[in-house]
Parts: sequence; structure tokens; C-alpha cells
Amino acid sequence: MAHTIAQQNSTVDFRCLHVCAKEVSPCSGIGHLPISRFLSKYSRESQCRLRWGGVGSKSDVQYLQPRGFQRSVCIDRVHEVDLDEWSIDTDKMGIEKKTGEELYEKRPHRSSTVDLDGRFVGNGEDKNNDVLRNFCSRGKLLLASRLIDIMARRNQIPDFPCCKNLIRGLVRIDQVDKAAKILKIMVMSGGVPDIITYNMMVSAFCKKGQLRSAIDLVEDMSLSGCPPDVITYNTIIRGMFAIGNFEQAIAFWKEELRKGCPPYIVTYTVLIDLVCRHCGIMRAVEVLDDMVVEGCYPDIITYNSLVNFTSRRNKLEDTTLVIHNLLSLGFDPNVVTYNTILHSLCGRGCWDEADEIFTIMNETSVSPTVVTYNILINGLCKYGILDRAINFFTRMISQNCSPDIITYNTLLGALCREGMIDQAIQLLELLSGTSCSPGLITYNTVIDGLAKSGSMEKAMGLYGQMVENGIIPDEITHRSLVGGFCRANLVEEAAAILKEMHKRGHQVRTSSFKYVIHGLCRNNKVDIAIQVLEMMISNRCMPDEGIYSTILKGVTAAGMTKEADQLRQKLIAWNVAREETMLN
Repeated sequence: MAHTIAQQNSTVDFRCLHVCAKEVSPCSGIGHLPISRFLSKYSRESQCRLRWGGVGSKSDVQYLQPRGFQRSVCIDRVHEVDLDEWSIDTDKMGIEKKTGEELYEKRPHRSSTVDLDGRFVGNGEDKNNDVLRNFCSRGKLLLASRLIDIMARRNQIPDFPCCKNLIRGLVRIDQVDKAAKILKIMVMSGGVPDIITYNMMVSAFCKKGQLRSAIDLVEDMSLSGCPPDVITYNTIIRGMFAIGNFEQAIAFWKEELRKGCPPYIVTYTVLIDLVCRHCGIMRAVEVLDDMVVEGCYPDIITYNSLVNFTSRRNKLEDTTLVIHNLLSLGFDPNVVTYNTILHSLCGRGCWDEADEIFTIMNETSVSPTVVTYNILINGLCKYGILDRAINFFTRMISQNCSPDIITYNTLLGALCREGMIDQAIQLLELLSGTSCSPGLITYNTVIDGLAKSGSMEKAMGLYGQMVENGIIPDEITHRSLVGGFCRANLVEEAAAILKEMHKRGHQVRTSSFKYVIHGLCRNNKVDIAIQVLEMMISNRCMPDEGIYSTILKGVTAAGMTKEADQLRQKLIAWNVAREETMLN
């Protein structure tokens, strides 16, 4: 069942989509139709929707798994390996030496294959597999792969678990060709690699741009007794899109479906999402229809992926097209669909359209969730429309939809930014009476609002409350308090907070140190200013000439000439100031 949908170039009135799916011709342009009317009409006439006749995204597709087969393998050549490493390592292994005519020299004197392989050519299969396991356990991957070559040439069957681990190890060190050879030997010897090993090989081929090798391997997987899975197909398709082979990826998936591949909805969704990103929404809709012919049906997750993609890019005309296609095939938009559209509308400040979508949700069986309300409240708060945000907050409570900590934090932040501190305190008290406990972000938000409004007594009271509740203040908490105390000219209290930050190992801005030191000196609290200076230096925040000159002036003005001289010597000893500067 395929539909052709043409997209108009006219500007879209995105107050919503309109017309029930049954009333819209598949060939008609819908770029001019608003979304909310579309969904509203749909909600009232949903009984007229088209349905897939019992065919869903979970279609049962049977497929056969050919059994693995066993063959003898004879390989004429082996990969070259460093002769010294080959010889020395086998000696260090502690392989039992033989006497008489079976005794081999410790190092090879000739480069012939016979000399190199002599240690293992005479071994039986069991003995060579013992050596192979030893190589693998010690991470000697290249030597292990060489030994498997020798065993294959002698028609010996290598240990399959070793082969599997060796393949994975070679892939990790980017020896994909060697790994592919071991894989072939393993399969030809009757072994069946597991899906993880195959998927690692497919991924490695794709990363190297060797798509032909990856596709050939996928074709061989079923013959070996391990059919490809959803990860295999996803990897191949992503690899094709990575190098720009968009149409090849589409054709590949169609061909796999025709061969009896299960219609994995995840792979289908990945493909549609990639087509949408690289080829546009029109091509994605075409592929949707084409895949139905191949027996691969989309589900609501597939459509939500497209709605999300188009909405995030503010391509609202494309969102309209996706929604039309969704409804025309008889699907029900779910809460994720609505929330995604609402998020896009709120981000653009389209409040009338958002209200219409919200109304449609209440008219259908899809009730707004806490996420829905959070999207609306957050959007309204960002635009400073607090009255409407509070109205939605009140409404969600009346609808028995419990606000979560995100709801409270969003409203508290907006109230504090607008200077509505009393209302923020009331909301915090309301929060404390619910099952949703305030957290660090909650307290930091209100403390910062109180500090900026100059309500330092209330801020410190809230600070004590959070500590009592077992919430540890962080740098943001203390920074807000320091700023508030400094603005209120309560520099001694600010210095006490700096000491607490220093004790906890929190980072303090250089500007905070400077502000407190200058304030202390203005208030003739030079002794405390010196303590703050010591904290500043221990925090590796080196003061400039303005800071220590301010302190020295304060000390001298207080008639503490001797102390001023001692401070000069300390500053020089701390390498904070140069001696010639201090003499000026």
C-alpha cells in the first residue's frame, strides 16, 4: 500500500494539522494545513481511520538457519612474521624439546618455511592447540594467528574458543585482514563464530570503508549457522550512509527483506531516520511506503523519530507531512508525539497553537503527563509569562498529575529571576510538604534569589535548613552567599563563608577574594583581610598589586607601622610582590 504525497511550497499556518486522514487525498498537497485542526478533526472522527488489516510492526517472519558445515582446509602460504620473535618466543614458552633427529636448533639459520614451522609441523593437533591456548593467554596474537595458519595447512582443527578470542583481539589492534583469515579458517573447519564476533568483524570492515567485504560477510553468516541480527544490519546501513551511499543502503535493506530477513523495526527506524537526515522528509516518506510493499511496517516509534527530527529543526511543514502520513495509515499519535510537537511550539513562542494541541490531548485518550506540563511551564517561564505558567501548575494539581522536582525547580527559578521572592518561599514550603523533597538545585536557586534581593538573614536560614536536611552545600551555594554578603557590605560574614569554602576545598573566584579584601580594609578589618589573603595564596590565586597595596594602606592607616613592615616582608617571602615594588 503506497501513497504519493506532494509537498507545496506555500507558507504553512502551523496552528495545526487539519482534516481527517480519510478526507485527505494521498496525492494532495498538505503544506498549507494547520496541525491542531488536523489533530482535532482526527480526534473527533477517529473511528473512520484506516487500519492495517491485522498486519503490525511485529509481523511474524520465519526464516531458516542453515547448519554449519565442516571442511578440510589447506592453505599454501602463511603470513610472514618476524623470524627472531617466532623462534625466541617459542623457546621461552617452555615447549618440550625432543632429542636426536627431532631436536631443533634454538634460532633458525634459514628463512625457509620448513625451518620456521619446524617446531610445530611435527606436533599433533592436541599439542598445537595447547601451544595456541598458551599464545592466546599471553596476548601473543600474531604468533597465534601464524600457528593457526600452520595447523590449517596440516588439516588440523584449531581450538574454536581460541579462534573466537583471537579474532576479537586482532580486530581491536586493527589487524582486520588477519582476523578475517582466522574467521574463514574457523568456519571452514566446522566452527560457528558467535554473533558478537561477527558483528565486530562487520563493524571493522565498515570503519575501514570495506563495505563489499562487510556485505559478503553478512551473506556468509547464515551459512555458518549464525544469522545476522539487528546490530549487524544497523552497522551495515550506518556504514553506507557514512560514506554517502544512501540509495545503496535503502536497496540493501530491501534486498535483505526479500531474502527473508526479519523486518526488524529498530533497523527500519534507523534507516528512515538516516534517510530523513540525509535525503529529506519527502524521500523518507517514499521509503516508508516502499518498505510496506516489502512487508516491513512502521510503528509509532518510527513516526515519532521523524516528528522529533523535523520539530527540532523547526521544519514545521515537514512535521505536518509526517503527521498526515501517520494518520493516513491509521496510527494513533501517543503522548510522545504530542510532547514533541509541544516542545517545538513552546520553543518558538507559539502559545495559541500549543494551547490547541493541549486541548486536543484532553479530548482524546492521550492524557497530558508531568512531562507535558513541564514542557509548557518551562517554555512559559523562559518567556517570562509566569501567570500562565502558574495556571498550568495549578491545573496539573487539580488533574491529579503530581508535579516533580523539575516542575518546582523551573517555577522557583523563574520566580527568583523576577524578584518574586515571597512567592518562591511559599512554593518551597509547598514542596516541603509533598513526597517530592527539595534537592541541592532547589536550595541553591532560592538562596541565590534571596542573596540577590539582599535578604541575607533568610538566605542563611535556608542554608542552615539544607544542612539539617543532609544536603551538602556546594560552590554555587557559597558563591551566592559571598556575593550577597558583599553587596550588603557584610564583609566579615563573607570572609566566614570564604573560610568555609576553603575548608571544603571549593574553588573561589579571584574576584571574590578581591571584593572581600577591599571591603575588609575599608572597614578597618585588616587582620581578617590578611587571613583572607593567606587563603587566596594557598588557593593559588596570586593577588595583584592592587590587593596588597590596599592591605598595606589599611594597615598603615590603622597606625600599625610595625605590622605593615612585617606584612611587606611576608609578601616578599611568599613571592607575591617584588622588593623594589614594596619600596615604592
